[in-house]
Amino acid sequence: MPIVLPRASAFALVLAAALLAAVADAHGADSTHVRSSGAHDKPAGLTHSKTTHHYHLLPDGGAIEVTARDAADTLSRNAIRAHLSRVAQMLSAGDFSESMLTRDPTAPGTADMQRLGGTIHYRFETVDGGGRVLIATRNARALVAIHDFLRFQITEYKTGDPLEVLNVDH
Repeated sequence: MPIVLPRASAFALVLAAALLAAVADAHGADSTHVRSSGAHDKPAGLTHSKTTHHYHLLPDGGAIEVTARDAADTLSRNAIRAHLSRVAQMLSAGDFSESMLTRDPTAPGTADMQRLGGTIHYRFETVDGGGRVLIATRNARALVAIHDFLRFQITEYKTGDPLEVLNVDH
């Protein structure tokens, strides 16, 4: 069953996504594109050099996925799952008080995701080596906003993920 969140929570997920991107060292991105100083490692419980972040555009929204770079690294896998689960709980409660959650609160799609938050659903799930937060909506404007935001993340952090909508089941 999808989690329905208050309006402000949509903005919180956007901010949480920015946090995840800020600690990413995704697919060869250099430190000028991903601030990988480790400053966010402690609050998130993640080590940027041991995790990979992906952003996927899906027909009904998108996904933010984080996995351990090494399949045998159960410590990172467990930290990812705990962090994303906590993020989902915070968002469900409308809590986006952690100041380190944002790098660029004006990213494309952010304002509309905040405004249309009541039409956006979020769900945490585990994946091999980590976890993901699924973002779904039936609202056409919210869908555009989600896709705009995820495209910004892909481009800004040079993850190499497709900028087109994937036709996959999730």
